[in-house]
Amino acid sequence: MRSGISISHCFGSVDIWGTEGALRMDLENQKLVKTRREELKDMYGWVRPRIALPMHGEARHLAANAALAKQCGVQQTVIARVGDVVKLAPGEAKIIDQVPTGRLFRDGGLLVGSEDSSVRERRKLAHVGIAFVTVVTDPRGKLVAEPDVVLDGIPLVDKEGTDMIDIALDSVEATLKSLPPKRRGDPVLIEDSVSKAVRSAIDNAWGKRPIVKCIVTQVDG
Repeated sequence: MRSGISISHCFGSVDIWGTEGALRMDLENQKLVKTRREELKDMYGWVRPRIALPMHGEARHLAANAALAKQCGVQQTVIARVGDVVKLAPGEAKIIDQVPTGRLFRDGGLLVGSEDSSVRERRKLAHVGIAFVTVVTDPRGKLVAEPDVVLDGIPLVDKEGTDMIDIALDSVEATLKSLPPKRRGDPVLIEDSVSKAVRSAIDNAWGKRPIVKCIVTQVDG
């Protein structure tokens, strides 16, 4: 049973357009599918369409439906993916264009795509939390104030009971000390280096890599 489920899952997960052997195995070994094939044959015999455009199912189902339509004498078949624009007439039926597809979410008063960056960030935020780090230096990179860390959605302590903020602060201080003296005045380098260090330190303590936002402010000493 488990092997059958695995094979079916593989068929559904991979585009197997034109893989006749797999289609025959999938169709001929399932009584339910055989029944549906006979029903489709009857439908094609009654309606006698000139064009068949399979609409439902996975890739293998669409390909099998198109092959069956040809066997039943349908002149043209078109296998379209989600978003394909199909011209049915005049002339030959074929795919002529593609349009954007996907889900839309209502986000407050806005409609946003499911792959919108804000949606992805909130999914990640819900899973791994976020750490804010502030670093204030003079133009030469010397600290003007102690770094500060704020954690949200991250455990307060690790499994040893060590405060997670202390773990993050230790990584910030170690990173700042490790920067080459001539480059300590580069806010971009500080931001990138501190973010990576804090993310890695929390990952080692927690097992998850949080979002880290490092804000570097330079003031005249």
